[in-house]
Amino acid sequence: MGESYAALMPANAYNWIAVWRRNFLAWRKVALASVLGNLADPITNLFGLGFGLGLIVGRVEGTSYIAFLAAGMVATSAMTSATFETMYATFARMDAKRTWEAILSTQLTLGDVVLGELVWAASKSVLAGAAIGIVAATLGYASWASILYAMPMVALTGLVFASLAMVVISLAPSYDYFVFYQTLILTPMVFLCGAIFPMSQLPSSFQQVAGLLPLAHSVDLIRPAMLESADSGRAVFHVGALCMYAVLPFFVSTALFRRRLLR
Repeated sequence: MGESYAALMPANAYNWIAVWRRNFLAWRKVALASVLGNLADPITNLFGLGFGLGLIVGRVEGTSYIAFLAAGMVATSAMTSATFETMYATFARMDAKRTWEAILSTQLTLGDVVLGELVWAASKSVLAGAAIGIVAATLGYASWASILYAMPMVALTGLVFASLAMVVISLAPSYDYFVFYQTLILTPMVFLCGAIFPMSQLPSSFQQVAGLLPLAHSVDLIRPAMLESADSGRAVFHVGALCMYAVLPFFVSTALFRRRLLR
């Protein structure tokens, strides 16, 4: 029983780096296409909604709508990048390619593998979030310093959604099941959590539900950072909530993966 529990945990503080490095070496062959693919949707939303709807809406919460939206797009870009990396690339390595099976024949534990995958997905989310931030800063909708300040929060967002997606792939029999998570969980979060319009515009019951969702905490961290209006007291609360969303699914997914891989 003790050995089974130990296999679910990282063996030490650095084994996961081997998994991260393996994924990086494979990814760099298609790095440009990967980055451009991650940018297409948020950039389209930023310019389409920002300039189009922004002319109608005007200012939101004391700033221009496009600046308001840019911060929301940084958060959603981190969410989608980490989620899709985990649901498709990580699932392929675990299932069809059997990369995990090969890795687990070494001294690495299942916990090492899962942690390495999570950090890798978070790394890709930083690239996606930084790219949107650079566009916003270049256009004058955020300062360069605020973009740097927001990057740790973007990384934490990526870690959270990678961890949640890891639970999804530990349960999904095939790729076909991912659409349910995308349409029933991710898409509603984008509209409920303040990424596109203020949560204060929602009915009170919806605001209460949205306040429990991880993307709401991410937006409430990243937007004040980019608009240079951060509240340190609230930031601690949001960071704590996101850490809970990152850590608990990690333990759930490793337990589920162990049961799945030993079938």
